[in-house]
Amino acid sequence: MQTLRSALIVGLLAMTAVVAAQDPSAFNARLDWVPISGAERNDVGGSGSIAARLSRSSLSIEGCFEGLPAAATRASLHLGLATGARGPAIAELTITKGTSGTVSGDVALDRAQRDAVLAGHAYIQLHAERGVAPDNAVLWGWLLASQQPTPCGG
Repeated sequence: MQTLRSALIVGLLAMTAVVAAQDPSAFNARLDWVPISGAERNDVGGSGSIAARLSRSSLSIEGCFEGLPAAATRASLHLGLATGARGPAIAELTITKGTSGTVSGDVALDRAQRDAVLAGHAYIQLHAERGVAPDNAVLWGWLLASQQPTPCGG
């Protein structure tokens, strides 16, 4: 009985340490293909990774992408009504204009936008010279606290 109690205590302490180590202000996204129809299959490709950090009302974004079907033209931060639901762009990000490159930006958020990021309603969308109509989108990824980063080139 004492051994079982000791094992339970050690297990609870380990779980507490894991929960405490998770940073609620850190978010990651895997950039993957936007939704497509069969006719659009040749207009999308590539992958990427985003890391973001929320500090008060500022969201800092850094990431990379590779393997696009054409040169990147822009990237933006969007807020959807829910995780997985598209929504309007709230900020433009800085990108490398190539088939591989980087994404970055610092975005000042109001309270509602900050709450949306914390709720998992924010996503990054990347556009290229060729992509899915009407705006040539090629990749997107949701900023989630539970998501594991997937580095480019790795």
